[in-house]
Amino acid sequence: MAKFQRPGENRLKLLRRLAWTLGIVTLAVAALTIWVIWPGKAPVPPPLVTDQPPPWEQQGATQYMPSVDPPAAAPFTARNEACDTGAAPPGAAAINAASLTTMAWSPFGRPEVGWEIYAPRIAAEIDTACAPDTRRFAALLAQWQQSHGLKPTGVMEMGAFQPMLTRWHLQRPFVRVNNTGICPGAPPASGLSTARPNESYGGKTIQLRPGALEAYRRMVAEARTAGVIQRPETLTIFSGFREPAADAARCARDNNCQGLVRTICSAHRTGLAMDVYIATAPGFGPDSSADDNRRAMARSAVFRWMVVNARRFGFVNYAYEPWHWEWTGEPLLPGVPIKSLPQAGSAPVEPAPSSMAPPQQGTGSVVMR
Repeated sequence: MAKFQRPGENRLKLLRRLAWTLGIVTLAVAALTIWVIWPGKAPVPPPLVTDQPPPWEQQGATQYMPSVDPPAAAPFTARNEACDTGAAPPGAAAINAASLTTMAWSPFGRPEVGWEIYAPRIAAEIDTACAPDTRRFAALLAQWQQSHGLKPTGVMEMGAFQPMLTRWHLQRPFVRVNNTGICPGAPPASGLSTARPNESYGGKTIQLRPGALEAYRRMVAEARTAGVIQRPETLTIFSGFREPAADAARCARDNNCQGLVRTICSAHRTGLAMDVYIATAPGFGPDSSADDNRRAMARSAVFRWMVVNARRFGFVNYAYEPWHWEWTGEPLLPGVPIKSLPQAGSAPVEPAPSSMAPPQQGTGSVVMR
């Protein structure tokens, strides 16, 4: 006999089923909502598409090239080295000891004998304070060569020096801009600061952009604390900002802007470049590029200190001239095509051998300072 169900029991079962159904639907909606709004990885925006070329490719535009931010610390880290140890290739240290003062080469397009002038820069590049005639110097040079795809001979020669030189050139924002065929602009006189009398060499009036002058002062203060300033004139400035029109007139008058020592587009026009007193050999001035004079600078304590420490203050060096330093702490100003500058006094010279493309100057100049 079938069980008799009262009408109230049927309604109760129906309400229970309805409640279960509503509960399941509510949970499903809640789960879907959480899945949609829960924070996750942001979608990647689509690339911007434009029919317009970038400003530096537009007709008649000049290029703006930001400078390199000053590094927080110098790259040099070697300390308390055992210079008579290291896995140097056999005979490499002896070869370096001999070639240091005898190797005939032309790293900047003119004949030189020996590589002692560049030894402090090379040592800093391979991260050692050991002398060029030591086993450790040869061992670290071999490691550097291998890391740059060169045969790890541990011997200094043009094949190893050239990539270093290219790297040093390209650390200078001025050179990178020059290589595009652009000469950076000059700041207005109102945007320059004047060095104090005790900061200038021989009482000259020296002007730089304010940030460069302040960075110079911080660097000199630390060099003095380090004990490498041993003469009153050491690190005083003998050339700062050069007004472009006056520089061009000097080029035309003296016919001396062929590129190795002076060019029609000088880094000094930027207000960020300075020439400082390092040292002198007997009978030479602080800006003489004679090998004996540059060798005396390379041997000085202050230059060796600068090679290791100047980058902490934003300064980079033009390797041919131990006295020439450029501040990288603020941008170069927009410039003009180098070909548009007066060309008088810039007769072509033989280009220096280099893997770095020469600037499109139309003058044959390959070294910019």
